[in-house]
Amino acid sequence: MLAHEQGGLLNTVKIAAGLGVSGQSVARYLDLLVDLMLVRRLSPWHANAGKRLEKSPKVYIRDAGLAHALLGSETTEALLGHPVVGGSWEGCCFGNLIAAAPRGTEASFYRSSVGAEIDLILKLPDQTLRKIEVKRTTSPKVTRCYQEQKRCHVRPYPSECDRHQTSDHRYQNKVEGNRAWPFRLIQATHHE
Repeated sequence: MLAHEQGGLLNTVKIAAGLGVSGQSVARYLDLLVDLMLVRRLSPWHANAGKRLEKSPKVYIRDAGLAHALLGSETTEALLGHPVVGGSWEGCCFGNLIAAAPRGTEASFYRSSVGAEIDLILKLPDQTLRKIEVKRTTSPKVTRCYQEQKRCHVRPYPSECDRHQTSDHRYQNKVEGNRAWPFRLIQATHHE
């Protein structure tokens, strides 16, 4: 069931109903999977933004191959046609970016109750924030949170940190004033 929720908000009630167990049991099982490093639980941004923010974490199966096998996606074509391919790509990028970030970096995501979202926020040990959008596309578009920056309330917010992620390694360009970087380049910036 978690494979079908790859990159989605955790809904323990839905999972519990599907498995016929209590929500507390699902929470304990999930804690175990997180402790075993099989699942990544990405917490929502918790700064006091003065508005209602999403409180449920996002979940990712850390091993993309395992997630794809659980989904029955045995070929590239089957995976690319599956609705979870975007969440799977996010999970892969997040895992690599978090692993490459300096020790002590905190990872989270931002989503308001009206749908403004930032896929990944990395709070570095020096308190610098990096906001990252991950898109599996060759033509990334600015998301609602980028268009309505005043409503996102994620500060400090330096323009050099506005990064869009694309799976096409040849794409490096400005997208409506924000930089779109291929994955290999954005990962390399964390090694500097």
